[in-house]
Amino acid sequence: MIRDGRSVTSLFVRHATAAVVACVVSTEGWLGAADRPKGVWDEGMVGSELHKLVQTLAVTIGPRSYRDPANLYAASDFLLNRLAALGYHVTEQSYQAEGLQVRNIIAERPGTEEPDRVIVVGAHYDTVVGSPGADDNASGVAVLLELARFHAATRFRKTVRFVGFTLEEPPFFRSRHMGSRVYVQDLKERGERVEAMLCLESVGYYSQEPGSQSFPWPAFWLRWRYPTTGNFLTIVGNTDSRPLQERIRDVLTFRMALPVETYTGPWWIPGVDWSDHGSFWNEGYPAIMLTDTALFRNPHYHSPLDLPERLDYRAMADLVGGLGQVLTSLDGQR
Repeated sequence: MIRDGRSVTSLFVRHATAAVVACVVSTEGWLGAADRPKGVWDEGMVGSELHKLVQTLAVTIGPRSYRDPANLYAASDFLLNRLAALGYHVTEQSYQAEGLQVRNIIAERPGTEEPDRVIVVGAHYDTVVGSPGADDNASGVAVLLELARFHAATRFRKTVRFVGFTLEEPPFFRSRHMGSRVYVQDLKERGERVEAMLCLESVGYYSQEPGSQSFPWPAFWLRWRYPTTGNFLTIVGNTDSRPLQERIRDVLTFRMALPVETYTGPWWIPGVDWSDHGSFWNEGYPAIMLTDTALFRNPHYHSPLDLPERLDYRAMADLVGGLGQVLTSLDGQR
């Protein structure tokens, strides 16, 4: 365990490589095997691991709100130990929020050639009061952890960080105590050169039911631009982040079976800045949010019914494989 930015060094390094396999097992989940590209990431194997991770966070640990400080701390410990076991250099950023001791968990792989150029992958691990938070946001944390495992043996040219943020949810959302805001302000003070931030926010809920996708009320025109069946991933960006958004879209569209949509819009459209990427936007860093659109699709959003059995782990595993290639691309590797 560590305190105040001191490092954690694992006593052992779990052997974890990103194996690419030539077959896809199981026909369960978002698409059947016949619909999936061959010779890619084994969604069945990874999906099983993702399910275990979500189960640990949402059920074994449970609600992770500011009113459940023991659970919130247990979740941060879980991230810390998991990432350290994968061989990353792990630190914690501890601070006080209304008398509560909280922490961001930061796992880093320093770049071998251009360490001053930084790529951040982030997901918040807290929940609203009373919700197990399987989709919001154990799904994002699980994908982050599996992505870290995917690249556990990778020697990145640039510095890559996997960050678990605390206190994203109300009443701390957009406040000075929001975990990502605390983290980004520190980056800014140190003059860090963040080239890309990928925010994983509610990435596990998909539906084949017609009409399962809704849209924010001021933007009624979106229903004519986007599918009304909620079976796609959305990449949300702002104008400054559009080149990053388009690059990620191109890689994911080529790599994944899961359909991908993009949205670039103003902050006043509900949902556009509703996660940790907004903290990066506020400081001028390029950032995008990857999401299933949360409340605009998931009827169990922010409720006690946001449970692990409602998620699609094959789709999430597809995303892990896609993001594995995204990181390789952003790092400048061929």
